[in-house]
Order: sequence, then C-alpha cells, then structure tokens
Amino acid sequence: MSEQTNFQAQSPGSAEIAARFPDLHPAFDKTAAVTEANRCLYCFDAPCTSACPTHIDVPRFIKKIASDNLEGSAKTILDANILGASCSRACPVEVLCEGACVMHRYNKQPIEIARLQRFAMDALHESGAPLPFSPGKDTGKSVALIGGGPASLACAAELRRRGIRAEIFDARPLPGGLNTYGIAEYKLPLAESLREIDLISQLGVEFHFNTTVDAAQLAALEASHDAVFLGMGLGAIHKLGIAGEEMQGVTNALDYIAGYKSGEITTAPQRVAVIGAGNTAIDAANAAVRLGAQEVHMVYRRGPEQMSAFAFEYEHAKQEGVKFLWHVKPTGLKGAGKVEALELAKLETTSDGSLVPQAGGEFSLPVDLIVLAIGQATHTDFLAGLDSQPSKVKLERGRILVDRATGQTSNPKYFAGGDCTNGGREVVDAVADGKRAGIGIAAWLEVK
Repeated sequence: MSEQTNFQAQSPGSAEIAARFPDLHPAFDKTAAVTEANRCLYCFDAPCTSACPTHIDVPRFIKKIASDNLEGSAKTILDANILGASCSRACPVEVLCEGACVMHRYNKQPIEIARLQRFAMDALHESGAPLPFSPGKDTGKSVALIGGGPASLACAAELRRRGIRAEIFDARPLPGGLNTYGIAEYKLPLAESLREIDLISQLGVEFHFNTTVDAAQLAALEASHDAVFLGMGLGAIHKLGIAGEEMQGVTNALDYIAGYKSGEITTAPQRVAVIGAGNTAIDAANAAVRLGAQEVHMVYRRGPEQMSAFAFEYEHAKQEGVKFLWHVKPTGLKGAGKVEALELAKLETTSDGSLVPQAGGEFSLPVDLIVLAIGQATHTDFLAGLDSQPSKVKLERGRILVDRATGQTSNPKYFAGGDCTNGGREVVDAVADGKRAGIGIAAWLEVK
C-alpha cells in the first residue's frame, strides 16, 4: 500500500536553516518575469531547447509568460520535464540552455531561462491547480521502480500517463533522492522538492519508504510486476583509505548535506576541511561556511584546472569564503578519539605526468570536521541474483548498461536510468533517462 502522499507537510522545516540558506537566485516577480520574457527572440531553431537534455520548448514557454498564459507555460514545461520546478533551480544552466542562448553572439546577457521556468512553475504550485495531466486508462500492467529519485519519478509519471501502475520503493523516509536530500538548500530547498512530488503523486504513483531492496526482494518484485525500473543512483562516498577515518569528526558530503537539510545539523565547528573538488564537495564547503565555520578548506590532489566542479561553482565557493589547497594529498589523521588535524603532503608532477609527494612537503592542517567528497561507489551488488545465479543485468565497472534510446538493459524485463547508468550526472539527465525509460517500458509492454 502506498504511504501518505502529502509529502510537503512532512518537511522538517527550520527557520534557522532557511535564514542561512536563502535562494541563490531569487524568484522573479511578475513585472521582472514579463520584462525578461520579452527579451527573448523566440528562435525557431532554439539552441536552448537542443541544449536541454529533456528538450523543453523554451521559446514556447517563455512566449506564454509574455502573453500572461502561465498555466500554458507550465504545461509546456511539464510536458517535457515533469520535474521542471526542481530543474529550474538545480540545473547548471550556465553550461546548458542559458549557455547556448543566442544572446551570447551579440555580447548580451543570456535570457534567464531558469528563473523564467521557476516563475511559471511557482505560479502553478501557488494557484493550487492540479497537474495538467491525467492517468491513462488502466492497462492492467504494473512496474516496480527501485529508488525514489528523479529518474524513477520521471519514469513513473510517464507510466501513469499511459495507464500502467507504478510502485516506487525507496530506502529513505521521503521521496526525491538527491533532489530532497543531496542538493544544496540555497539551490533546491527540501520542501520545494517535496511540493513537486506531491503534484506527481496526483497521477496515482504508489510509494513505499524505508525499504532497502535486496536480491531476495528484487526477485519477488520481478515475479509480481511486468517490468522493473532501476533508478537507485549511486552508493556510499569513497573513503580515503587511511587510519583513523572512523573517529568522531569524519563524515561524508552527502550525509552532511542531508543532515542540515533535514534539520539534524544546525551548526558547524570552527575549522572544516572538505576533501575533493567536485560540485558536491563545493556544496558541502559552502554549507559549512553558512552553518558558521570560521575556516573552511577544500583539499584536492590536483590543480583548479583539473577539478570536476563547474567553473561558476568554483567562483561561488570563493565568494562564500572557502579556501583551496591544491596539489596536496591527505596522509593521516590526528586526534584522541576525535579528529584534531589532517596530515597532508604536497605533491609535484614528474616528467611522465605522475603526481608524487614533494620532499619535505608534509604539513598539518588543524581541523574539527573532515567531510569526504571523493566520488561514490556503485550500488549494484544486489543485482547479482540469488544463490550465485547470473547477474540480473549486464554491468560495466558497476554501472548498468542500457540502450540509451529506451533505457532497456540486457535483461528485457529490466530498464534503468540516472546515476546508476551514467556514473553521476545532473538532475535533468536523470529526468531525461527516466522519461525515455517510461516510454520504452510502455512500448515494450504493448508488444510483450
């Protein structure tokens, strides 16, 4: 049975967290939105639409804002991207739609597509209007979806629009995956993620929480459903592999972000070190600053030109006051039961491009908290099957291999999408994967 679907009411909420993490890009008011919408050239070949993984018809939704048809604008967005509200906040638009805007050719600021998209979606939410779609006629078919993140949500929405029953199974107490628990609050507040999922639940998607699917349960779901969608994302963040990592004061970025978003963490100690240089690492470092840390360092074994974080995220972190230690490697931890310092070694590049410790380059960085953000492991062990049976689906380096057009795996009854297939990309990529898979599952069930 599906659990309660008034998810936004279950948001922990915290006035202190809200004050510390105000919107990075505040919402437009109506005057500003219409003014910005009228700057758009409504390109017929719209490079912004091509740059969006879900291919939202950007000129169309913007033109509807300009003509005060906000309901039509929201419907245009949702037709392409059922998670259009969260993507308007969380997408790295600088390298997607806004990065492709033709205004760049004229040395002008690109159209603020994300803020316009948010304006249309916020208007729909605030109006109290229902989702502008209805479930399709019941086909008698059902699909089990493992994981409650963006890929599964998008897949479930497509299935319900086609009359296919969709049951989502998630290990956490609330749906949304990284949208709810893993994206910085100043980008996507937890309550906003849940508000959007409340809308999706109107399609009749069923949810089962606090449920970790193992090999035995997967076999049962396979037997009781017509297809299975795998959208469980990635596993735990990697460890450093040095002594002392289990002591108090060492955590990982995802737990840290989830902790403050859920209200369990409300302050940071004075000195924080974040190991890694990806977008999640930067989110964690910025969070530490906003939670009150006096000194926050990001530690990375390479230089800024090799960091995986987007350039605009790096610039934002510098503005927040985060400091960066480049070409250094953690070698040990100091502390009596609780971390007190991070031991580091400076690295230098050899003639063959290898990084090696610099002679005499050892030093110690006093810290009260270490946050690990050095990549995530895969979470596909449970797909190995039962009693040494062959794997349920074909894997490559722990990732599920799929037909990109349909999301179908090597096992025709299994489909997959999101981070468990691509190793970790953006929310909008997961939505696009889930949408394709939902359409692919429906088509496969029709001829099955």
